[in-house]
Amino acid sequence: MSNPSLGRRRALQTGTAALAALAFPAIWTPARAQEKRIVVRDPGGPYAEGFSEAFYKPFKAATGVEVVSVVAQADPTAQIKTMVESKNYAWDMALLNRQSADVLTDPKTGVFLEEVKVAAPEIPEKFRSPYMIATLVLQTVLAVRTDRFKDRPMPNSWADFFNVKDFPGRRALRRNPADTLEEALLAAGVKPGSLYPLDLEKGFATLNHVKKDVQVWWTGGAQTSQLLKSGEVDMCPTWNARAQTVIDEGAPVKIVWNQGLWSTEGFTILKGTPKAAICREFIKFTCDAKRQAVYTKHLAYGPSNPDAYQHIEPARARTLPAFPANLATSVQIDGRYWATNKDAVNERFNTWLLA
Repeated sequence: MSNPSLGRRRALQTGTAALAALAFPAIWTPARAQEKRIVVRDPGGPYAEGFSEAFYKPFKAATGVEVVSVVAQADPTAQIKTMVESKNYAWDMALLNRQSADVLTDPKTGVFLEEVKVAAPEIPEKFRSPYMIATLVLQTVLAVRTDRFKDRPMPNSWADFFNVKDFPGRRALRRNPADTLEEALLAAGVKPGSLYPLDLEKGFATLNHVKKDVQVWWTGGAQTSQLLKSGEVDMCPTWNARAQTVIDEGAPVKIVWNQGLWSTEGFTILKGTPKAAICREFIKFTCDAKRQAVYTKHLAYGPSNPDAYQHIEPARARTLPAFPANLATSVQIDGRYWATNKDAVNERFNTWLLA
């Protein structure tokens, strides 16, 4: 014999489920119901502007999840370790370069990032790792003031930069062994395929040749832009977007793509964050070619999705580090080498610098 009360309850349950299905479309997830916001660390400035237009605002429009960006120090690895160890998450995600991501996922010192676990075949394998899918490609390049080389040969390689006799001029170098030692070794004739592990003896010997001729040891990308714009130095290794900024502002500066040192940056997920599921959705969202093309209007770094170049003005595309012609002559930085050797090489570099 049927139970009228039970039938009414089942009808109510069915009706409630139907209303819920209408209220929450397929894109809704239980994780999102808990908190419709994720906090992402990025470097601010043109990054924040470009990513806001390309990713943050469109992601909220598509999912209802707000992406809050916060600015942090250039190398936030120590902050991330503290957050993960204390389980006190000021951020859910962080935009990191590949070297920092490798430092934070070194099995010897601990893993502080979640595996991405996002299928992204549209991104070339060389731009992916278990803990990071690259959003952009960047290069450390030699930037030269063209007005200082009107009547003489212009430097076109790291060998030229380190050749003070044939290419005199005011120089700046990064006050950091990363990139700087690679530049010195390439200048000394080391082949790109044999660059790692770094030959420290040869690298420091090469640096000795130019040490007294370095007018400025720079510590931040904005500083290099100012040095080039003001003409305080004639040539300076820097990140390509920093050089492109002053070129766009009309300064007589040229980027030397030959032997540029390329690496990647991407959104990573802090290990243990309760919003990892939303973060993975966001990472997948950033892999879209059209969305990646948008940020290049603000930031002169190259999309990791090759199809993005179909949506970028050709003149702008040629200024980007992942443009095929610019990437073809470049050398990949080994982030895992720096993850393992960073502290020891930093100590030796700082001792050498003060000697």
